[in-house]
Amino acid sequence: MPSAQAEGALYRDWFDAAGMSPAIQAIELNEGEGDFLTIGDMILAGTGFRTSLTAHREVAEFFGREVISLTLVDPRFYHLDTALTVLDENTIAYFPDAFSAASQEQLHDLFPDAVIATQTDAEAFGLNAMSDGLHVVLSATAVDLHATLRDRGFEPIGVDTSELIKAGGSAKCCTLELRS
Repeated sequence: MPSAQAEGALYRDWFDAAGMSPAIQAIELNEGEGDFLTIGDMILAGTGFRTSLTAHREVAEFFGREVISLTLVDPRFYHLDTALTVLDENTIAYFPDAFSAASQEQLHDLFPDAVIATQTDAEAFGLNAMSDGLHVVLSATAVDLHATLRDRGFEPIGVDTSELIKAGGSAKCCTLELRS
């Protein structure tokens, strides 16, 4: 988004100062971790509203990883991280109706044991969550998702994200994942 473009140079300077190079400026239009989620050795990448397919190729080339392109079709879920969250190295939770039929099929084939979120939990930004593989920090109002996660062996931690939701995000939007 044009309003966030000035942030890029500040982030790059911070990464360089922290010794986390190479940090480069992306060429293709993308929304960063909002539309790119790492699971295992692959990267799930959203498109349809704010990130271009050409950005998916750019990310695949830079990181040398397989990028799985997923098309978002519901404008309420304009970033991948509003419709899908990575729970551990093999498990995701997602809201199928946020995705095209082809992307739903891809997700089902790749993650047959995925946690399926309800529309109510997805609308409460319950999928805009962070997980360390056991603990899942997510909106306190995503109550069905909390129960499902507990049933699957995760420990949900509900937080009041009502102010973040007003800006179109939730728990995940308060993070910056760093990987070596």
